[in-house]
Amino acid sequence: DVQLQASGGGLVQAGGSLRLSCAASGFTFDDYVIVWFRQAPGKEREGVACISRSDGRIYADSAKGRFTISSDNAKSTVYLQMNSLKPEDTADYYCAAVRRIHRIMVIPGPAAMDYWGKGTQVTVSS
Repeated sequence: DVQLQASGGGLVQAGGSLRLSCAASGFTFDDYVIVWFRQAPGKEREGVACISRSDGRIYADSAKGRFTISSDNAKSTVYLQMNSLKPEDTADYYCAAVRRIHRIMVIPGPAAMDYWGKGTQVTVSS
């Protein structure tokens, strides 16, 4: 069975940090692009960052300079280190995977994903 298990969310004060983890299983990790999405109440789901073995890392403008996506291929796990958190980062964060067919130039949208994990909640207090 395919599983994407996100963890690491929590409550943090503005300016603080959190590290999210996404543990993948049931598919060939190296063949997929792993994407972190987030969805705040009343807003659309948006891509935050993605990573693939072939195309490296891509960040949304809101994440550049503050968030770092990385992967441990041996553990089939992707991390999202979030620093300098702001109240507007408050959202449910999801990891998702899409099979890499061609070069990725932008973060794939939610509709393109093959697999989703359950979200982990991040709350940033002011």
